[in-house]
Amino acid sequence: MKKILLGLLLVVIAIIAILLINTFRLSSKQVEAEPIEKVTFSDQVYQNLSKAITFRTISVNEDAIPDSAAFFGFHRFLEETFPLTHANLSLEKINTYSLLYKWEGSDPSKKPLIMMSHQDVVPVDQPTLGNWEAAPFEGKITDTHIIGRGTMDDKGTLIAVLEAVEKLLSENYVPTRTLYIASGHDEEVGGGKGAAEIAKYLKNQGVQAAMAIDEGGYIAEGMVPGVTAPVAMVNLAEKGFASFRLIVETNGGHSSAPPRENTIGMLAQAIVDLENNQLPYKLVKPIDSQLEYMGPELPFMTRLAFANPWLFKQKILEGLNAHTTTAPTIIGGGVKNNVIPTVAEATINFRILPGETIESVQAHIESTISDKIRVETVGFLTNPSPVSKVDSDSYRILEKTIRGLYPEAAVVPGLIGGGTDARYFYDIAEDVYRFYPMRLNSESMARFHGIDEKISKENYQEILQFSYQLIKNFN
Repeated sequence: MKKILLGLLLVVIAIIAILLINTFRLSSKQVEAEPIEKVTFSDQVYQNLSKAITFRTISVNEDAIPDSAAFFGFHRFLEETFPLTHANLSLEKINTYSLLYKWEGSDPSKKPLIMMSHQDVVPVDQPTLGNWEAAPFEGKITDTHIIGRGTMDDKGTLIAVLEAVEKLLSENYVPTRTLYIASGHDEEVGGGKGAAEIAKYLKNQGVQAAMAIDEGGYIAEGMVPGVTAPVAMVNLAEKGFASFRLIVETNGGHSSAPPRENTIGMLAQAIVDLENNQLPYKLVKPIDSQLEYMGPELPFMTRLAFANPWLFKQKILEGLNAHTTTAPTIIGGGVKNNVIPTVAEATINFRILPGETIESVQAHIESTISDKIRVETVGFLTNPSPVSKVDSDSYRILEKTIRGLYPEAAVVPGLIGGGTDARYFYDIAEDVYRFYPMRLNSESMARFHGIDEKISKENYQEILQFSYQLIKNFN
């Protein structure tokens, strides 16, 4: 008995030793912060963003025809507001509404930089109008904020990049590396007619960029438990997107004599089965890089867990939502309270983890629910994006720019669950990243696609500064 206890004690000591060794070996991967001399932007930039918000460039669905008056009006506004840009950069209109600016560099041997954004915004739910501080398309400027749909997602980025270029031109700056500014018109409904066509155009032109950068990363404040410093999330990849319609068809009947398998009951059971049998959590790229970069910045006990995923992997991955998610989003069926319907349908949305595919998710659905239920894909579909590198020259320049402007921030690579136009640019850029320094906390995160979307003047100045410095650092 003593030998057994002694053996168990030695095992426990060995495990503790391994845990501690791994924890102490997990050193910070943050690059040294080299201060950057900041430039000054006038208060006119707030007026420019405010005016941009007043154009109702709304995307409703992928089949809707864009509001040409709104988009063409917005394009005229850009021409009037940024005269140097439109005089010195070439502009191609792709598929009528999407914009592609080109600032020719002096050194053709250097691969271009692509800075991305989108012009369109999501609609505003009419019943919520009374909950807004100001009308969503008024572009109201307060002492501290610019309010309106698109300030965060994503006109703020587009206008900031153009402001940076306009300022550089006013300083007679000549880039050595060609810069493309790519701005699609339908990102909110998948980007198939906007960014996808821009990428196709660039590919046909033989463009091979060093880096493309888009929305989808941010500076998280108070969102990482135990970490008081801001965290700059640079997302290397995004999950895939697929929705599936579950269709139940029966003979229906009278509610007074329900069959054993009721149409709506069968559908409800299928939804419950999918929610109770979700796809597993997995440690895949770029989640592994996120653990390596985030771990050293955490309090000791959390750092210990990040340093030892072999033991704590499940809890960590659950916290990072590192699996293909399952979300019922639409349900319908039935016409009268005493009639069992002949047809009932539900739509289930999945955000697909890298390493899985639309086809593998459909196979999972079909193996989980009754074979009496038909499964069909519906709407926009895309597989997970490739994963960009953290050891490339482009990432190092991006990382140094962020650290130079925000020396208190930890730069951490990651994976975004939502979709961006960046997914289309992997064929024409060596690396594709998602980051602009929008500061987000648990409260402001809810403003994306929500009520009272707004950005602080201070944060908008940071996005201007970042755009300006990134262009210079890449040259």
